[in-house]
Amino acid sequence: MALVRTTLSSAVAIGDKQIVVASATSIAVGRLVRIDDEVMQVSKEWVSGTTVPVLRAIDGTAQAAHVATAGVAHGLAADFDDPNAQTSVSYPKQRATNIQSITATGTLTLPQAGSDLRLILNGTSVITLTIPVPTVDMDGCRLTIIANGAAAHVLTFTGGLGGAGGSYDVVTLNGTGTCCFEAIAANAVWQPIVAVPLAGTVTNITGTIS
Repeated sequence: MALVRTTLSSAVAIGDKQIVVASATSIAVGRLVRIDDEVMQVSKEWVSGTTVPVLRAIDGTAQAAHVATAGVAHGLAADFDDPNAQTSVSYPKQRATNIQSITATGTLTLPQAGSDLRLILNGTSVITLTIPVPTVDMDGCRLTIIANGAAAHVLTFTGGLGGAGGSYDVVTLNGTGTCCFEAIAANAVWQPIVAVPLAGTVTNITGTIS
């Protein structure tokens, strides 16, 4: 078997006991469903159709809200890269990676200290996003912003990238091809991963594809 991918047709709130997917191809009772960081399971009430009753927050995951168009992957436990462990094994501690998916203009919800954030900008409509200043305890947090559709998304970093102030606070993603942007929190500042230094005359940093 293999994972099957679709998207949510409508948003899912915490406490909802069903999801609505764009396609129910290969959906079956007992099949695992992963949306962002939450794992669900198709419950025995499902018979057919794109409205799928699910058991929420299984395999140690937590319930979370999910936006419409968020990616949905479903399959058997063995189809996932990280199926449930059958034996107890100790691993070195790793940073958690949170996933957020947005479709509309707003302000970023910062991740918890000690974790990284992968933010997905959904669709081809321009999203204007404000990124707050990271807290001191977020040092080392890696922020990865990914556009899954070509749009000139506007990212405004409060306080400016590198702490350089309001003249260095705007990143405009390329509107022709998809691209992503990364920054790391250090000393309560978002520091961009850049190939060239910022110059004094730069007022906007533009992410482009050549």
